[in-house]
Amino acid sequence: MRAMVLEKVGFPLVLKDVPCPIPNPYEVLIKVKSCSVCRTDLHIIDGELPHSKLPLILGHQVVGIVDKLGVNASKHKIGDRVGIPWLGGSCHTCEFCISDRENLCDKAVYTGYMRDGGYADYCTAHEDFVLPLPQIYDDLHAAPLLCAGIIGYRAFRLAGSAKTIGFYGFGSAAHLLLQVANASGCDVYVFTRPGDKKTQAFAYSLGAKWVGGSDELPPILLDASLIFAPVGALYIQALKAIKKGGKVISAGIHMSDIPSFPYALLWEERSISSVANLTRKDGIDFMQIAIKLHLQVSITSYSLENVNQALEAIRNGTLEGSAVLKIS
Repeated sequence: MRAMVLEKVGFPLVLKDVPCPIPNPYEVLIKVKSCSVCRTDLHIIDGELPHSKLPLILGHQVVGIVDKLGVNASKHKIGDRVGIPWLGGSCHTCEFCISDRENLCDKAVYTGYMRDGGYADYCTAHEDFVLPLPQIYDDLHAAPLLCAGIIGYRAFRLAGSAKTIGFYGFGSAAHLLLQVANASGCDVYVFTRPGDKKTQAFAYSLGAKWVGGSDELPPILLDASLIFAPVGALYIQALKAIKKGGKVISAGIHMSDIPSFPYALLWEERSISSVANLTRKDGIDFMQIAIKLHLQVSITSYSLENVNQALEAIRNGTLEGSAVLKIS
């Protein structure tokens, strides 16, 4: 099969012919139809997430058709259209797994990082970590739901009862979550790269209450802020933008170092926290929301061979919405 392979950290992916994977017990083989491209993939390529499998086929927002069943696999049928998210496995027995927090399992396995993912014609997945997909989305528009959508939703849930929310960064996750937040009665204040008029107009078009640069403060103090851009200094800006008792939540898996800041910014019961991965329940719940809201998923499609171009568009901030590979 064809695959775009990371052979060495710090170098572009290479198109190769590699053996088609064989599903292990309790696994399914997926014929890949599409795979969305994520900023996390850049962190892996750049070596900012250590200990990745090498050589590695990246891609953890996979849409495809079940093609074969491994021994004892019984939860899906050949021909089912399914999605494969970032979390690809856990131990099932630790304190986190038995309390439905398998996203924190010490033995968790991640798709497109510790096991090969969807930048290929085929990939395998454990049957417990495969999600059914809403039929109202085609293959290309369903793919971003599997990480951008689910991770954004988990960050939003951690914001609790917040009604005014800031989004720092407005890419694949934020453009979906803005629609979910608006449908929940929230006002969203979006912070982009300073001077990025195109992204700011895009945010307004999806219903943002206010849009400005990340170096600006909003016109009111906010209940919470969600950070999507991997820039540690944004924690400080976000703390300045929230009211007493407000929350700052990072939705990223990697971030540059957070500079030191005066305690006064954190005082008065403000808090900072992070989102780690996703749970299976997050995926199931978010797909129900996606069905109800019929989200506008903005995509730019690329061929498998052009994934490096998609990655550079994400790196440079020139992409509107999500990048998705059309594979078969």
